[in-house]
Amino acid sequence: MSDSKSELINYRLQRAYEALEDARILAGASRWNTCVNRLYYACFYAVSALLIQHGLSSSKHTGIRSLFNRHYVKTGKVAKEMAQIYNDLFERRQESDYLDFIRFKESQVLPWISKAEAFVKHIGAIINSGC
Repeated sequence: MSDSKSELINYRLQRAYEALEDARILAGASRWNTCVNRLYYACFYAVSALLIQHGLSSSKHTGIRSLFNRHYVKTGKVAKEMAQIYNDLFERRQESDYLDFIRFKESQVLPWISKAEAFVKHIGAIINSGC
């Protein structure tokens, strides 16, 4: 793998972990909608790093999601249960960013934090294993 490709993958993974930290800070401030946004982006950055490792990319969020589901979830490389948090957060972010009067509650968002953390770590492990 080229150095520039490796640097980009590492950069995206770092962004994923930064977004998780941002989400924890926002949760501490009870900013639930923005917390959901950061949780989604944590997963998005991790998935985009994985795709880059295998020469896949898209300029659209829906394209990234589609490539991930096609190449990793449907093939069993990532369990459907594990991928569900990314797919759910995609939908929740769409709602909170683009629809009016959407207000997430603490009871909804808190479980997503640990699930998103587990997802990012899992994707990071796949990347580090070279699979």
